[in-house]
Amino acid sequence: MRINHVIKTLITSDFLINSGFASFGPIFAIFITQQIDGGSVQVVGFGTAIAQLCKVLFQIPVARYLDKNHGEYDDFISMVLGTALVSAIPFLYLFASLPLHIYLIQGLFGLGLALTVPPWYAIFTRHIDRGQENVEWSLESVAVGISGACAAALGGLLATHFGFQSVFFVAGLFTMAGMGVQLLIYNDLRRKVPRGVVKPNPDRIG
Repeated sequence: MRINHVIKTLITSDFLINSGFASFGPIFAIFITQQIDGGSVQVVGFGTAIAQLCKVLFQIPVARYLDKNHGEYDDFISMVLGTALVSAIPFLYLFASLPLHIYLIQGLFGLGLALTVPPWYAIFTRHIDRGQENVEWSLESVAVGISGACAAALGGLLATHFGFQSVFFVAGLFTMAGMGVQLLIYNDLRRKVPRGVVKPNPDRIG
C-alpha cells in the first residue's frame, strides 16, 4: 500500500498535535482545581464551553472564506496560522493563575481550531488516494487513537513526578513539531483547484 506525501504528512502532523493535547487532557481538570486561584469544576466546564463556542462561531465563516478562492495556498496559510495559535495554548497555561486566564486561553484555542480544522479536512479530502479512502481515514483515526493513549499515560507520569508545568512544556513541544511538519506539504499544493473537482491530479508518492 502506497500513500501519497500529503496524506502521510497530515496524519503525522495530527499525531503530534493530538499527542500534545492528549498529554494533559486527562489531568486538565485537576490542574484547574488545584493550581488556579478560584478554580473549580465549574471553571473547567465554562472553559470547555468557551473553546467550543469560539470554534463553532468562527469555523463556518472561515470555511466559507476559504472556499471563495479555489486554490490551496490560502487553505495552507489558514491551517498553519491556526496550528501556530493552537501550539501556543500549552505554553500559555504555564502563566495562568486565574479563571479569567483560563477563559481567555480557551477562547484562543477555539479560534485556533476554527482556523485549522476546515482547511485540514479540505486538503486531506482533495489529496486522498482514490480507492484507499477507507484505509487512509482509518490510518488517521488510528494515529489519533495511539497518540491519545500514549500521550495520556506520559502526561500522567510527568505530572506525578515533575509537576504540571513539565506536562504543558512537553505538550507545547509536540504541538510545535506538528506545525513544523505541516510546512512540508507546501510544494505539493495547487494554486488552482477547478470547481467540482476533489482530486484533479495524481499526487506525489513519498
